[in-house]
Amino acid sequence: MSASRSAHRLPGFAGWLLAAGVTTLGVGTPVPASGEVTFSKDIAPILQRSCQRCHRADGFAPMSLVTYEEVRPYARAVKHRTGLRDKPGVMPPWMIEKNIGIQRYKGDSSLGEQEILTIAAWVDGGAPEGDPADLPPPLSWPDRLAWEIGEPDLIVDSPSFTMPALAADWWGSFDPIPMGLTEDRYIAAYEVKELHDAKNKEIAVEGAAQQTAGLSIFHHALFKTLNPDGDNFATCCNTHEAGRNAEWFDPEAGKQVKAGATLFFNTVHIHANGRETTARMRVGFKFHPRGYTPAVHSQLLHIATNPDLIDIPGMAKDVRFDGMVTLQDNVKVTVFEPHMHLPGVRMCLEATYGQTVETLSCAGYNHSWVLAYTFEDDYAPLLPKGTILRIIGYFDNSPSNPVVPDPRNWSGGGNRSVDNMNINIGQVIPLTDEQFEAEMEKRRRTFLSDGERRAILGCPLCVPFGRETPQAARSQ
Repeated sequence: MSASRSAHRLPGFAGWLLAAGVTTLGVGTPVPASGEVTFSKDIAPILQRSCQRCHRADGFAPMSLVTYEEVRPYARAVKHRTGLRDKPGVMPPWMIEKNIGIQRYKGDSSLGEQEILTIAAWVDGGAPEGDPADLPPPLSWPDRLAWEIGEPDLIVDSPSFTMPALAADWWGSFDPIPMGLTEDRYIAAYEVKELHDAKNKEIAVEGAAQQTAGLSIFHHALFKTLNPDGDNFATCCNTHEAGRNAEWFDPEAGKQVKAGATLFFNTVHIHANGRETTARMRVGFKFHPRGYTPAVHSQLLHIATNPDLIDIPGMAKDVRFDGMVTLQDNVKVTVFEPHMHLPGVRMCLEATYGQTVETLSCAGYNHSWVLAYTFEDDYAPLLPKGTILRIIGYFDNSPSNPVVPDPRNWSGGGNRSVDNMNINIGQVIPLTDEQFEAEMEKRRRTFLSDGERRAILGCPLCVPFGRETPQAARSQ
């Protein structure tokens, strides 16, 4: 493992201009060729699909975006936040860069380019309501939490914790919690919600909430299931972080949890948000059908910069750190999850095998929304043993980064919220040579026609003879 720092210019979207006429780039709601863009006809469907899960009267977001009267005061803010695309602060919170790397992920909540441009056209045209008869039927939200994984098969709550408005960070663990299972089951997906009472409380110190991670007090919590036989063998899961989304395990790699098991939050990090807040974590589990047996097993693969080498000067804008590991097994990479702290703004995952170097994923980073990006099954990278996996993290400790409390301060590596990390909390499935060849053959059948020998992004050995250069690999 190694790390380095160098000045690096962050690539981004050049100024996007909204041209007149029909726009045909991307997918989603098109910008009409004639006539005005209206809330009822054009904007309400976008908000229903990608915003109202959180932005509704009983949701967790700070404002409701359901009716025209609710949305109109925030029209310019909606245009600004959706127009950030993959940059920190984008809404909905999904920061995968769409001009590089693999593009197929489970639970992708991002807007298409057409939808972004439609919102901009609506705002620039005065944000008209249009004919209410054009409104889509209102959505029904039976559960305030609106689980990404669907209605959970099992829900387990952590103990509650009360954090003062201003206090030092707290680290500790919670006693194991009985899960109430009477039979062995395999977990297909899980999701964690932080439930808190901070929404309606006054901020004790102006700006304090924005300096950590919004209204959240749980910086992160590592947790696992413990078998009841006393061997403490952990099978699931990973971690909860502020704003984290759901995680799906590979369909052939469900995680077993045994009857009588407990859920153990073994490493919990809590910080103040400027308001006295009582919060707890609610974990929802989705199970595979009874009788399911996994064919393979997934495991964590952390890639990190040594924290002793993290050195971020005050007022520094473009700071880069690398971290890398060499794969000892063939693997299928299932999850890319950047973890940084407040100055972190971007991370890329890069694979090197022989002379082949491919960027698998790049994502913006927002410490209030620490997201796990789960690859769709047919797009998850298949990497042979000996591949070097590298993370490249970018940090902005300058006044242009609004979430940094005081950019004049130097920052090094460490566990506190005011310290910094550069980690990919990844999930991989180790594969035998036979399993690896079978997976590559499936990938060839999916993406190549007979005799075709073009490169498949994320699978350097899929075309072993006369393969094209990495530049010829098309984003998938």
